[in-house]
Amino acid sequence: MSKRPLSELGSSFKYEPCKVVAEIGCNHMGQLEIAKELMKLAKECGAAYAKFQKRCPKELLTPEQYNKPHPVPHNSYGDTYGAHREFLEFDVAQHKALWEYGKEIGVEWATSVWDVTSAREMITIPCDFLKVPSACNNHFDMLKVLRDEYSGDVHVSTGMTTKKEIEDVIKFFEETGAAKSRLVIYNCTSGYPVPFKDICMLELSRLYAEYGDRVKELAFSGHHLGIAVDIAAYALGAKWIERHFTKDRTWKGTDHAASLEPAGLGKMCRDLTATHEALSYKGTEVLDIESEQRDKLKYRKNEKINAVDE
Repeated sequence: MSKRPLSELGSSFKYEPCKVVAEIGCNHMGQLEIAKELMKLAKECGAAYAKFQKRCPKELLTPEQYNKPHPVPHNSYGDTYGAHREFLEFDVAQHKALWEYGKEIGVEWATSVWDVTSAREMITIPCDFLKVPSACNNHFDMLKVLRDEYSGDVHVSTGMTTKKEIEDVIKFFEETGAAKSRLVIYNCTSGYPVPFKDICMLELSRLYAEYGDRVKELAFSGHHLGIAVDIAAYALGAKWIERHFTKDRTWKGTDHAASLEPAGLGKMCRDLTATHEALSYKGTEVLDIESEQRDKLKYRKNEKINAVDE
């Protein structure tokens, strides 16, 4: 595979402060107070959004899926996978309470939705965006609710998704003129955790080449370890960076091991802020900070010789 980006961002592209989404998901372990604690920690780390997940398990799962044991029993909160999912769900009132708590402490609430019922429930909360996970970006009944019954932005992840399936999503939103004004597409690889070779970050360049003028923004959702490559995503044009977030990676649950703890999220937010500040052109040929060094260090022997010759 080529290591060369497929296209430039273009002269009109402007780097803006990166919007960081702390994906709490179900790392709250079904406890509202832990969810609030994670929101507060995310805010202190520098994240702009604390994001959760909303499912209606009986609508989302087949009876067979619902009644099967959890595939990783020691991570399960119920005797069946369906019972596990039900245990981790917050109802509408609880999500509204988290939205209100976010307003109190200065971090925005958001959530991903996995089915039509959850989408209709969550659009009652006046949030900036709702997210479609990679697993459900082909659920067009749900996408129609988000497109036609909701006025906020719709963020869509593209893990385990073909190029044609991505194109189908974008065309679906273009049918009503919503893609350019409301649709944010995330480069993503679905794996927990994802090895670096499978992040395929240059897919962001391909997405810019194909959709940069057709959607509102492009973004990156990472399931890798560490924080090194998130800076690359931002430099390649990602306006949003989403990372799973927990207080303790040893806690019980599927996503904790692929999540950042507060120290990691805080450093990532710090580094993204520094990178934004650094991504500029020189305003003058010699910067003020360089003037003293130029006077002190610049090679001048030829200047003296030329002065004698004159």
